[in-house]
Amino acid sequence: MDSFIKLSNFSKILPYAQLFRQGMFVTVLLSLFTVVIGFCLALILALMRLSNFRPLRFLGIDKNGYQRETGVLAAISKFNPLNFLATAYVEILRSTPVLVQIFIIYYGVFGMIDLPGIQLFGFIKFDRFFPGVVALGMNSGAYLCEIIRSGVQSIDGGQTEAARSLGLSQVQNLRYIILPQALKNILPAIANEFVVIIKESAITYTIGVQDIMSAVNAVKGATFVIIEPLLVATAIYFCLCFPTSKLIAYFERRMSRGDKR
Repeated sequence: MDSFIKLSNFSKILPYAQLFRQGMFVTVLLSLFTVVIGFCLALILALMRLSNFRPLRFLGIDKNGYQRETGVLAAISKFNPLNFLATAYVEILRSTPVLVQIFIIYYGVFGMIDLPGIQLFGFIKFDRFFPGVVALGMNSGAYLCEIIRSGVQSIDGGQTEAARSLGLSQVQNLRYIILPQALKNILPAIANEFVVIIKESAITYTIGVQDIMSAVNAVKGATFVIIEPLLVATAIYFCLCFPTSKLIAYFERRMSRGDKR
């Protein structure tokens, strides 16, 4: 296998240009679906982490009706199962490799599910693409959860008090006051997560998703050339990520103008 860069080797890659075009389309599609799934999951997780659901809070009241400050019962009364589950999910997903998560989802979960062997757009294998989207979406949700949570907590608590004085419920307060402002603050971070996913999606070729790296692998197997296909893949990833990051920075500046006094 040739390990030196030769201009003549690029001519060997040219017949496989269609594979790279398809791989680029799959990568973008994979990233879009991942961000949507990740955001929906992250929103649920963030609300779970911010919740004040304590089903055993009655254990914190002593026989005289006073709140216990110390002791086992006081600790149990403060236990929030929703917060515990969401925190455990976030910490586990953020502390384990993406590759391991993809393999567990693909071989462990979807290995027991018979997915239809259809092809989307004529070349995307659904039984490989869907597990890849789910695995990346679950991983992205763990990171986006912290972004959304920090965005919600950045909103001044006085606005919540004002909403209560107007008779708004907690759900209405979140929907109409807190979340719109929080989303404006975290939108650049969510968009940056899309750029990160474009690059991280390269790992899905290990389960057969026909992304850009899958095209590199196919060219390598057919031509025994490796460096040049990698350079082409690098250029494609750069053309996807660099303009996107600059566009995000532009909109971030536009959105921040209204906040300046």
